[in-house]
Amino acid sequence: MRDLVYYVATSIDGYIAASDGAFTAFPQDPATLRALFTRYPETCPAHARAALGITEPPRRFDTVIMGYKTYEPALAVDLPGGAYPHLHQVVATHRHLPEALGLTTISGDLTTQVTNLKAGAGRDIWLCGGAHLAAQLMDLIDEIQVKVNPVILGDGIPLLPSADAPRPFCLTAMEELPGEVALLTYRLRRDTTSQRAQLGRVSQTLSLRRQG
Repeated sequence: MRDLVYYVATSIDGYIAASDGAFTAFPQDPATLRALFTRYPETCPAHARAALGITEPPRRFDTVIMGYKTYEPALAVDLPGGAYPHLHQVVATHRHLPEALGLTTISGDLTTQVTNLKAGAGRDIWLCGGAHLAAQLMDLIDEIQVKVNPVILGDGIPLLPSADAPRPFCLTAMEELPGEVALLTYRLRRDTTSQRAQLGRVSQTLSLRRQG
């Protein structure tokens, strides 16, 4: 079974964008981008790959899922094939989209369709956004990777607008990236014993860093 990973940038106060969907308030430090795209080159959009010299093949994801509002900016800059034509792009929308190789649209029972996608062969699946789509797929998310930017927005689109019930996750990694961005990784808590042990290792590492 492939993992569904919600990999997204947020502010310190937990917003992924301003109320109008803009994320220009997030710092765009080139060193931060280099670190992130070195980790996951496949997450660099098509229009930026040449400018940033990103040529590496996918390291973790071969599929990206997004809502229409996340896909729409690619149309605005005349990328009818989407921002990630090097991945299998899955867009949750009722709208008609220009035909493109590797582009799939889904609507209706999203849970069943994404469950079937996870059961297929391939690499992990990147849940790119937006937040309302992530909330709909909350029961299917295996991992949340949050890029916490050093800014407070005060208002905007929250990381997850709502949840029907508490979902226990465990912090498995915490890394400081260039540009004062913190990358936090949370895994869905399935095996309580092993997850506690893993959390203990993370806590010990953080304690040693503070002492150093």
